[in-house]
Amino acid sequence: MTTATETDRIERSILINASRERVWRALSDAEQFGVWFGADMAGQSFKPGQRARGRMTSEGMEHIFLDVVLDRIEPQDLLSFRWHPYPMDQTIDYTQEQPTLVTFTLKDAPGKGILLTVVETGFDSIPQHRRRKAFEMHSGGWEYQLKNVERYVTQ
Repeated sequence: MTTATETDRIERSILINASRERVWRALSDAEQFGVWFGADMAGQSFKPGQRARGRMTSEGMEHIFLDVVLDRIEPQDLLSFRWHPYPMDQTIDYTQEQPTLVTFTLKDAPGKGILLTVVETGFDSIPQHRRRKAFEMHSGGWEYQLKNVERYVTQ
């Protein structure tokens, strides 16, 4: 796994020994995305411009929703969405904040599978009082989630 960070951007990559089609389905099918991400996305779909929302399923996180608005879908190459990072306090209306942009890209790694990269940008627009915590949590969170998607597609 490779990592790169600055203050406004998190970038993480992982080499996955699976077909492009398999990795793409895990990203682009909302229900499969929910399985490895840890959210109940039953009945949801990913379509550009549409919102997809599901309750988190991890212990202690059930009060939080994965709530995304799909930005771009370029089949088997790129999927992006906007969301409000680290929405832990249910008393805050995060919709008043600028969302970050999450972009997944798939690239062939000759003879080695697929290089999956996730980039999240826009942290500098998050209110100062929660920017650092959101950045820290997502920095580690994307490492964890890339391992989850790898595990999901290779089982």
